[in-house]
Amino acid sequence: MAPVLLCLALAMDFQRTIRKPVTMEGVGLHSGERVRLTISPAAADTGILFRASDGTFIPASVDHVVDSNSATTIGAFGMRVRTVEHLMAAAAGLGIDNLLADVDAEEVPAADGSAKPFVELLQAAGRATLPAPRKPLVVEEPVRVGDEKRWLEILPADSFRISYTLDNSHPAIGLQVGTFAVDEQVFVDELAPARTYGFLKDVAAMRQHGLARGGSLDNAIVVGKRTVLNDSLRFADEFMRHKVLDLVGDLFLLGRPLLGHVIGRNAGHALNYQLVAAVQKAASAERRRARARAVAEATTLRAEPAVGGEGFVPGIAAL
Repeated sequence: MAPVLLCLALAMDFQRTIRKPVTMEGVGLHSGERVRLTISPAAADTGILFRASDGTFIPASVDHVVDSNSATTIGAFGMRVRTVEHLMAAAAGLGIDNLLADVDAEEVPAADGSAKPFVELLQAAGRATLPAPRKPLVVEEPVRVGDEKRWLEILPADSFRISYTLDNSHPAIGLQVGTFAVDEQVFVDELAPARTYGFLKDVAAMRQHGLARGGSLDNAIVVGKRTVLNDSLRFADEFMRHKVLDLVGDLFLLGRPLLGHVIGRNAGHALNYQLVAAVQKAASAERRRARARAVAEATTLRAEPAVGGEGFVPGIAAL
């Protein structure tokens, strides 16, 4: 694989949070438990921060992902919050950088299985600008994870784009392909309403493993033997759009906007997490290289004679 280089972009705008607390209640998709979610404003550079029912703070970051099987679960000190990706996607899509999300159970409410209710909740809260610049991550070399059948790759680009292929042999799904320039309007109109989905044949096994216990036709597309059991789809390619929605939410585990073109095929939360972890690893390596270059340059400058005396360089002594 080619060397990877990521850098921090110059500030494009300022960070944002919401203006007032807002609350929603519902059932957890996997736990089946009733849960109350309260989202409150947060200070600059907080990121998306969850507070579990016992008061434990859990940052929504790649370092705190503890499970990526069928949903993204974050945890700390033995406490967990499940299925954070739809709220994360809504925050990312609306350009909201900082939030405090309190839950009184182990999972974020499923709502209708999409990010649309979370978008509406955050819009009702209003948005406030904070006195701190945003620092997008800019991809300068490709990063790729996966294999020949399922993979994700991110390429350099001057905006955030996602191109996705979902190829499933089920007659209700088939081949679905789409490309999205993910700005706020595109997210709200074309991605946020897309619902999660599952196969009826898998429900019993999933519930035995603690999954889909709160799933129903009200919060998921249920795929039967040959067709969906819901009355209708919101988009002809709703399955693929939900995959893109999940990817937007999982990528926000990086804690900042991303400038790059993500291309994927048949990925899921586990592969999304692998990509996020690979991007963060590359970014960390680049920061170390940048610090090493700065030290080397400062050392070289100190060693060079300059006006004012041998070895003296104005403005460099503080390095």
